[in-house]
Amino acid sequence: MSFDAFLAWAEGRSERYELVEGTPVLMAPERAGHARMKARVHRALAEAIESAGADCEAFVDGMTVQVDDQNAYEPDVVVQCGPRLPDDAVVVEAPLIVVEVLSRSTQGRDAGAKLDDYFRIPSVMHYLMVKTDRFGVIHHARRADGTILTRILGEGLLHLDPPGLSLDIGALSAQHSDAAGVDPG
Repeated sequence: MSFDAFLAWAEGRSERYELVEGTPVLMAPERAGHARMKARVHRALAEAIESAGADCEAFVDGMTVQVDDQNAYEPDVVVQCGPRLPDDAVVVEAPLIVVEVLSRSTQGRDAGAKLDDYFRIPSVMHYLMVKTDRFGVIHHARRADGTILTRILGEGLLHLDPPGLSLDIGALSAQHSDAAGVDPG
């Protein structure tokens, strides 16, 4: 199935799908811990955008990121900078920051195929994978020379440049510990 056919097919369905190698793949229901972490990351990015005065917008899932004509994903959080998307948009045309909150069922794909695919998109500069089992953020950043730098953070400030945002990783971790005992994935 092509990307355009996928968008037409998926419109109006109550379930959420991603397009993987031309095949629609049903996304599993998410657990409360996953949803909480996704909301915290979205809120942190939205606040960082506002604090920096950046011309960017953060979306919490539901928006599609097209890799090519056969692959399209719905990241947990995505940031696009520049002109605001129209209200009826379903595709983030130029994602700059892509975030996946890892779960047991998706972490292999998130750390493998999606890592490769997201960096095939020229606008993507940062891919964050948020671990909920043993809290941490894996930050993959595209360098000016095209190489990908990977860092694993459990605390401190994470600088996302471009667009010039700073996230307090420790604050996400502290909030995460408030939900102790909840199955995160």
